[in-house]
Amino acid sequence: MIDLSKFTNQEFQRGVPRWKEALWFVCRAVVFGTWLPVPSPVKVCLLRAFGARVGRGVVIRSRVNITFPWRFECGDDVWIGDEVLILSLDRVTLGSSVCVSQRAFLCTGSHDFGKVGFDLITGPIVVGDSCWIGAQAFVAPGVTFGPGSRCGAGAVVTKDVPAGASVNGVPARPGSGREPAA
Repeated sequence: MIDLSKFTNQEFQRGVPRWKEALWFVCRAVVFGTWLPVPSPVKVCLLRAFGARVGRGVVIRSRVNITFPWRFECGDDVWIGDEVLILSLDRVTLGSSVCVSQRAFLCTGSHDFGKVGFDLITGPIVVGDSCWIGAQAFVAPGVTFGPGSRCGAGAVVTKDVPAGASVNGVPARPGSGREPAA
């Protein structure tokens, strides 16, 4: 049975001092949280200033939410669609030529509901080169996408996806690869 009065987050390391996290919160709200068309190079510059490793030719659409940019990395020619949420409690690594479509959720954190204190658990997400994560997909902590793999729109991905494979559905299962991802 879960007892939230016993929940503590003391072991979680935020990765930067609180003042830097607070400053990121303001930048994220003003620059990333708006529907106004803030140019991608401005967003990339801010991500780098906060410790993200970001390649060339990266497009970041409106209302993208990257919680901890110091735990985010992406290669060249990456496209991150409108309203994508990247909960980076752990590392999130996107290779080159990756498309993360609208409203996808890359989630590196969860809770151990088998423990009374509902302990926080995290796991990195790795998306290989030339992958496509479809619109409104959910990617769970610890998932790795092999190069050239695809995830269909609305899929719930809780297990690794092999190179070149396509997954679809809830829970995500191998598909033919012909289904549109978004």
